[in-house]
Amino acid sequence: MYKEIIIIICIIILVILGDFITQKYTKTTVMTLTNKLEELKENLKNNNTDNSIKNVEDINYIIEQSHTFLAYYIEHDELEKAETYFTSCQSYVYSQNFDLALQETEKTIFVLNHITDRYSFNLENIF
Repeated sequence: MYKEIIIIICIIILVILGDFITQKYTKTTVMTLTNKLEELKENLKNNNTDNSIKNVEDINYIIEQSHTFLAYYIEHDELEKAETYFTSCQSYVYSQNFDLALQETEKTIFVLNHITDRYSFNLENIF
């Protein structure tokens, strides 16, 4: 009887610890991407092509690096939405259509914040 209780407690602790680690990684990644996207928005508003292209490349690198780990516990549809909006933004930046790139940047930021909210550990998401 005591072995089963100890095993159950260990499993609960592992689940809570795993959730804490994944939440922290998700928040850190989304915050980094959001800051870079905000920087990209400022460059798009100022029609700064060189800095915009550099920001797009930096964001693309961060997305590629974080995708492999995020895909373990976040639905692929959510990640693909963010990547699709960012890819649209990227193509608009390369074609120097800054108004449409700005709209796609806003969509990307919204989807990233939605991912963070959706997978956060709170009562609303439990029930």
